[in-house]
Amino acid sequence: MKTIRWHKRAKKQLRRIGDLKTRDKIYNAVDSLKAFPNCQNIKKLTNRNDYRLRVGRYRIIFSIDLVIINIEEVKKRDERTY
Repeated sequence: MKTIRWHKRAKKQLRRIGDLKTRDKIYNAVDSLKAFPNCQNIKKLTNRNDYRLRVGRYRIIFSIDLVIINIEEVKKRDERTY
């Protein structure tokens, strides 16, 4: 089982989301990453060693070490997300 580590920037971005239901959805989706690679809505980003998890209109950018999943960013989807 993998452990999840949140970067300071990702925590700050998550706190800025005003809707508590959306925040809970993001927490639950990130918690499901412990079963990586058996997860849904995940894609490997091109030209980067990162992955993205889609939760509604939000994208969670993360990277994977051997047993640690690093959550790097939580952003709303727009032209500048990636």
